[in-house]
Amino acid sequence: MQSTKPTHVRYLILLMLFLVTTINYADRATIAIAGSSLQKDLGIDAVTLGYIFSAFGWAYVAGQIPGGWLLDRFGSKKIYALSIFTWSLFTVLQGYVGEFGLSTAVVALFMLRFLVGLAEAPSFPGNARIVAAWFPTAERGTASAIFNSAQYFATVLFAPLMGWIVYSFGWQHVFIVMGVIGIVFSGIWLKVIYSPRQHPMINDAEFKHIADNGGMVDMDQDKGKGKGKKGDGPKWDYIRQLLTNRMMLGVYLGQYCINGITYFFLTWFPVYLVQERGMTILKAGFIASLPAICGFIGGVLGGVISDYLLRKGHSLTFARKAPIIAGLLVSSSIVACNYVDVEWMVVGFMALAFFGKGVGALGWAVVSDTSPKQIAGLSGGLFNTFGNIASITTPIVIGYIISSTGSFKWALVFVGCNALVAVFSYLVIVGPIKRVVLKEPPVSGPETNNKLSEAHS
Repeated sequence: MQSTKPTHVRYLILLMLFLVTTINYADRATIAIAGSSLQKDLGIDAVTLGYIFSAFGWAYVAGQIPGGWLLDRFGSKKIYALSIFTWSLFTVLQGYVGEFGLSTAVVALFMLRFLVGLAEAPSFPGNARIVAAWFPTAERGTASAIFNSAQYFATVLFAPLMGWIVYSFGWQHVFIVMGVIGIVFSGIWLKVIYSPRQHPMINDAEFKHIADNGGMVDMDQDKGKGKGKKGDGPKWDYIRQLLTNRMMLGVYLGQYCINGITYFFLTWFPVYLVQERGMTILKAGFIASLPAICGFIGGVLGGVISDYLLRKGHSLTFARKAPIIAGLLVSSSIVACNYVDVEWMVVGFMALAFFGKGVGALGWAVVSDTSPKQIAGLSGGLFNTFGNIASITTPIVIGYIISSTGSFKWALVFVGCNALVAVFSYLVIVGPIKRVVLKEPPVSGPETNNKLSEAHS
């Protein structure tokens, strides 16, 4: 590092996070894009396909805490690269399940989707760790919002491409193409990603700017070498402390509700347009991209507003909570769709709701602000565990509501209530936003005696 005009390597790091998250969400969507053709070719019924869809969510939730622990133990660079390579390899392999008989193909596809979910588990905790290491506090909201907004960008960019691949070449090729893209990117990741202190392109001025303004620049120092002392990595007592912290519980509840809104749009929204509003599936496919575009814009804007408030001298608590609460109040407007019949107004309220959800989706910035240094990955994993339980519960609950009532009206009320519960969580439960300070569990044995002796001397 040399002391000259500050470099801007952290923006290259942010670009890498945005790209990898785009690939991440595109690989999640491959099965949805290929689902109809795959179902026809393999003779899979709707119930079986539903179980295959669910395989990712169960594994992704189960892998959050182990994934976060691995990030804390061995560092973000190598664990994340391994994650990208592995989930991409499992994606490629899904393109070959058609070579087997029906029963074997179903089992293979379920297991491969399960393994994709497990391999992707470290991704978002890894994003949060890297942002915490590379970005000052006043830039962290924008950085987190940008990588989080890639989930919407993936839908806008890759859904038409994957649809064209399936239409032109067959469903097998969408898995192969997307998997190969990820495998290539894992190699690029290893070349570009380093901790701030170790990056060959950073200079002293940028490093000092990051370190002096809240960046956790030494988070991965001496990690990633594949070995460590006994007791390295987070202890289970740390999880207990996070789960008994009122602020963190409020953040977890808020994220669960925010993801409930997300998974309505990822699962039931196109069905709503076809069954409740009488659109063709082709038209619904194009219409479904509009909320994604609005969510992308809102997601970036929420981070920009939050960091602007912070730079203007507002407290971290106000700067983070104001966009979250305002955005989620706007998102609750989804219920207005029950009271309008004009098509463009329905689409407009849906787009407005997803825009508001994007503005309010600052949970990862809050995690970067609050996670203890020694377990930043584990803290992100725990946060993502609670948030992604919604990927399992929301589609099921909405399915039961529709089955019981025969319409989507109460389903939209359910989604709107998710937004309001998240608002309540941040207003009442979370309280002031600040970094969690963990208490070290007591250590017994010779090491303790030596430390006590040194203290007395």
